[in-house]
Amino acid sequence: MMAGAQLTVTDLRRATRHPVDHPVIAEHRDRGDVKLHICNVSANGFMVDDANSLERGERAIIRMPVIGRIEAYVIWTRDERAGFQFERIIRLDDFLAMIEELKPNSRTNRAR
Repeated sequence: MMAGAQLTVTDLRRATRHPVDHPVIAEHRDRGDVKLHICNVSANGFMVDDANSLERGERAIIRMPVIGRIEAYVIWTRDERAGFQFERIIRLDDFLAMIEELKPNSRTNRAR
């Protein structure tokens, strides 16, 4: 019997990535709360640049603007970076609204 997530969706890596600067506290099943820094996000997942020795297949729950709590699985790791895949599809309108909240430029543009 196989255990864990089936992480074989490699075609999704071609999705457009949006650079962001978004710290989160992820809920990890074994490690409890883990601080992560999301440096880019796509409609299918995100990358962190402080992976804290996470391994492929591990999962975490994070809270993102607009979409709220969402589970994600580690798809790849390299040095201090890790790529996560969201466990569900995010609606396009929700994704675009989330990007608007996360983009550093959008905050300064709204303040004007």
